[in-house]
Amino acid sequence: MLITLKKILEIAEEKNIAIGAFNATNLESLRAIIGSAEELSLPVILQFAQCHESWVPLEVIGPVMISLAKKASIPVCVHLDHGEDLNYLQKALELGFTGIMYDGSTLAYAENLENTQKAVAMAEKTGASVEAELGSMGRRESGTGDGSLYIDKAKIYTNPQEAKEFVQNSGIDALACSFGTTHGIYLSKPQLNFDIVKNVRILTDRIPIVMHGGSGVDKEDFCNAIRAGVRKINYFTYMDKAGGSAADEYLRHLKEEPKFFSSISTAAMNAMMENVKEAMRTFALLETDNMIGSPLKTANFD
Repeated sequence: MLITLKKILEIAEEKNIAIGAFNATNLESLRAIIGSAEELSLPVILQFAQCHESWVPLEVIGPVMISLAKKASIPVCVHLDHGEDLNYLQKALELGFTGIMYDGSTLAYAENLENTQKAVAMAEKTGASVEAELGSMGRRESGTGDGSLYIDKAKIYTNPQEAKEFVQNSGIDALACSFGTTHGIYLSKPQLNFDIVKNVRILTDRIPIVMHGGSGVDKEDFCNAIRAGVRKINYFTYMDKAGGSAADEYLRHLKEEPKFFSSISTAAMNAMMENVKEAMRTFALLETDNMIGSPLKTANFD
């Protein structure tokens, strides 16, 4: 069931949970994400980031994402993550993406706002929703897997008052805030400032907050983030790492020759699925008894 980002975040708001947003860069990760969501009867956001273009072109994987989302038994949003080029955002919209993120977080405020307004106008023509980012995670989303992934640069935390003006003037449906998370592998336990999330929610009439850099955050901090108002959690690095580790483990213990890629990719997919299910349970508050609201235990999303 293909739905918009706005609609899927309304489900999150109603249930007082966060929806997992998982980047998919191949068929194995797509199947792991959709399979996990269907097994747990949870809504999910399928994402593809512009920086992953070197791994697989958007024109190739985008139609597959849309097709799988339409056939899924649970609500699925197909979302462009970290779109830095308006032409690239337009390409995603033409393919049928129901959510786009314009990332102008490295730009001056005025330029970020101007381009975000353009993204909103573009999305309105197809009925898609828009996420934008204000502040900086201190490290860019990486599609290379090289050492730059581990370099932790200075963060720029979101200013709640500035966020209020940005949301009012842009017309976006969700805001990615910088409150202490970082893309990629954490070098140390993140120190998260949940007051930023709470204050942005208060000043923006409870706009859904997006948490980038979700991999590596512990369960307690996830729950605190959701309690503060996070409704979408981006998750990729540790899922990808789980697949890589499983492939490595499979090869190290394989005695037979020859080695077949199909068997390696299946081992990776199964490991990613287990990792994704664990993340989904955490985001939907299914593993604790003392969290906000009631755990999501039903597949009724009407």
